[in-house]
Amino acid sequence: MKQTVLILFFVVTIAAGAQSSALSQSSAQETQARGYWNDPSTGLMWTAKDNGSDISWSKAVKYCQRLNLAGYSDWRLPSIDELQDIYDGSGFSAPHSKGSVLGFAGKAKGGLLLTGAREWSSSRLLDDRGHQTGIAWQYDFPHGERWRYDPIGYTGSLRALCVRHP
Repeated sequence: MKQTVLILFFVVTIAAGAQSSALSQSSAQETQARGYWNDPSTGLMWTAKDNGSDISWSKAVKYCQRLNLAGYSDWRLPSIDELQDIYDGSGFSAPHSKGSVLGFAGKAKGGLLLTGAREWSSSRLLDDRGHQTGIAWQYDFPHGERWRYDPIGYTGSLRALCVRHP
């Protein structure tokens, strides 16, 4: 009897997970087709995907400032807090070389497509006197953490995800 109950519970859990995954995939497809996502918790509008290639911090700032999407031209590079606010810690898995699968801590909400290791923020590190340094905060979505070790001229697997206030 206990085994039957356990099996029924397992089947229900899989069905609920599959339905949730299907809704999430549908929402992500809608975001990509539209080109942007409105965050219901903050009211911010996000681009559906990042710039798609390695970029330095100063070029990331310019990329967002020059972006014209969905009839808007007031896009900007988000702060580190804004990036952290769209972190979804529910985890995901991604294919890796030789058929293995990597498990990650999280991703961006709203079905946003992130193509690099980390996303630049507009937030610069400050020195002990409160002056900006040559380092800007980045957000690592797969691992769910702020990153502050690369100088603003570094480009390796860093991307620009843009945001605006509607």
